[in-house]
Amino acid sequence: MTLPNPSTTVSLLRRVRQTPGDRGAWTEFARRYGPAIYQWCRQRGVQEADADDVTQTVLLKLVERMKEFQYDPGGSFRAWLKTVTIHALGKFALSQQKAGLGSGGETDLLASVEARTDLAAKLEQEYDRELMDLAMVRVEQRVQPHTWEAFRLLAIEGLSGVDVAARLNMRVATVYVARSKVQKMIQEELRAMDEGAA
Repeated sequence: MTLPNPSTTVSLLRRVRQTPGDRGAWTEFARRYGPAIYQWCRQRGVQEADADDVTQTVLLKLVERMKEFQYDPGGSFRAWLKTVTIHALGKFALSQQKAGLGSGGETDLLASVEARTDLAAKLEQEYDRELMDLAMVRVEQRVQPHTWEAFRLLAIEGLSGVDVAARLNMRVATVYVARSKVQKMIQEELRAMDEGAA
């Protein structure tokens, strides 16, 4: 399946947000983003019928969510949409696990629970990783380059404070302040995204 034009149409996002009853806007929205949601489901091993169900669930959820959605030109709508989809997939997998059902009805419970538990865990890890990546991108855009680089070298690359300070021509204390500042901003961004996903 080929995806539609992947670029985000800001005017379309505005239309579905400002005029929730605009059927034409929602038809265009579903045509543009529905295949992407479906493909993300299929890429994670979800069967066709279940991928259709999750796609419809996400699109219906977006009817409510888009009323408060604020487009951030510095962010990525598709990344946010993918995060919403992965979260919906996790909930779907957990609901199937609790019901002991596969897409065709009752299944061997042991095999089903093991497979669903594994899928749910993987989806949750993927969701957390993508949230973290998105939060880091957003924070990187809001801080000075040397502050981000100090954080990256110290927290991600694992260099010592002395090495980072020498490399960036900064004081060691300033390097640790930069790391602390960026970590706090990332935590705040994650909390905001988590509250937005509730």
